[in-house]
Amino acid sequence: MGADTIAAGTAPGERRPESCALVIFGASGDLAQRMLLPALYNLTLDRRLPEGMAVIGFGRTRWDDQEFRRQARDAISEFSRRPVEAAVWDRFVKTLHYVAGNYDDAESHGRLADKLERVEGGHHTSGNHLYYLSLPPSTASIIIEQLGGTGQVVQHSDESKGWSRIIVEKPFGHDLPSAMQVNRILHSVFREEDIYRIDHYLGKETVQNILVFRFANGIFEPVWNRRYVDHVQITVAESIGLGHRAGYYEEAGALRDMVQNHMMQLLSLVAMEPPIAFDGRAVRDEKVKVLHALRPLRGDAVRLGTVRGQYGSGRAGGEHAPAYREEPDIADDSQTETFVALKAYVDNWRWADVPFYIRTGKRLARRSTEIAVQFKRAPLLLFRDAAERSGIEANVLTMRIQPDEGIALRFLTKVPGSPLRIKPVDMDFPYDDSFGIDLPTAYETLLLDAVRGDTTLFGRSDEVEAAWAIMDDIRAGWDAMPPPQFPNYAAGSWGPREADDLIEADGRKWRGA
Repeated sequence: MGADTIAAGTAPGERRPESCALVIFGASGDLAQRMLLPALYNLTLDRRLPEGMAVIGFGRTRWDDQEFRRQARDAISEFSRRPVEAAVWDRFVKTLHYVAGNYDDAESHGRLADKLERVEGGHHTSGNHLYYLSLPPSTASIIIEQLGGTGQVVQHSDESKGWSRIIVEKPFGHDLPSAMQVNRILHSVFREEDIYRIDHYLGKETVQNILVFRFANGIFEPVWNRRYVDHVQITVAESIGLGHRAGYYEEAGALRDMVQNHMMQLLSLVAMEPPIAFDGRAVRDEKVKVLHALRPLRGDAVRLGTVRGQYGSGRAGGEHAPAYREEPDIADDSQTETFVALKAYVDNWRWADVPFYIRTGKRLARRSTEIAVQFKRAPLLLFRDAAERSGIEANVLTMRIQPDEGIALRFLTKVPGSPLRIKPVDMDFPYDDSFGIDLPTAYETLLLDAVRGDTTLFGRSDEVEAAWAIMDDIRAGWDAMPPPQFPNYAAGSWGPREADDLIEADGRKWRGA
């Protein structure tokens, strides 16, 4: 079975997914159990996956096929957005297989190759292999080398035998040199067009809808520029603390963990020019141009245009929250930032001198991810008296990414009665209420795109490296400064006072603060 065997749920115009074997390295780990297996089950429930597809788990845990299936059933029962249906499970469970082994062991990879060959006979996957590295980068590099050395990757010159693709989880390095090294390892085995660097933010419906909203609606694109937009705010606020990520987070910090990937992706989608086509190459070409157009933050510009913070103790969700330095496995004198705010400029014709204010942090007042485009205020000559009584707010377009996905437009209207009073109101479009459906998870969207061979929502090597170059400049500026006086904001607040000063110096305010 090949390209003509498609999922029953394939929408008109969608690229047809070919049957394949999906190999999940780290199949007994948290990501696979909480996200990947439930996503695959829900795609099966919706009949979006191709007939004959197989899923092979690979991990150090000594399971066999039956135990993997039992564990998958438990994980899906707990974490799926929809309950398990007996008939669907009976279809899905037949796709599940498992290989136990060590990631750096050629013999283990040989057993995987044997399993793939046997699965091919039963599932008719046409030699198509999709590898998912649900593992830390150090282990991922070992696996890539093993895949290349054991001949499990179909080369481009021999595509009659099928195709080979790979999905890689972040972090894609921890600075520009390490990111370039990761890319070199990937390119030694896979073509760039077969590498899918996954960022789950790009699988969210509102993020995908940014492009449709901008380029499919004639009333917005003409005003999406410096003539009409006053500024843009991008916020990724988390109310939680570290959880069990102390080891990783102490090395990464908020700049590397959130700004380099999620926030640069959001900024690029908001600021990019119209692509010549809605496909992976064209969309990513325009996103990279935005990153290259960002005004460098170097030297004194880092001091003037960035703020970093670390949370102290406070109250979150009505309960006491410990300081970052009081979290398990965190040093008493840690200088790791848990908050970043910065002012960025995209130095091109469309966005010249329009500030993009970005902030992200842990233990903030509430969980919220949104993009707010504030337009320039209308002239006040006609409504001067009303403005003195009630104020005249600017129009704001808000794209909510989490927790409640949707889009809202704030505009001004007259309050019934007299005298003339003006009040802002919101025209709100919530995804779940408007379509009456349970939205697919980001991993459902991205897994299906990888099976279909659609790279649009995945990172490209030059995109990753361009974002790291920006972060490295900021980090170098911070390293040249005296150490900050941490902690400098209380858990449950909206971050350090310096972040308010950053935006208020321009006569603006953070939304919701």
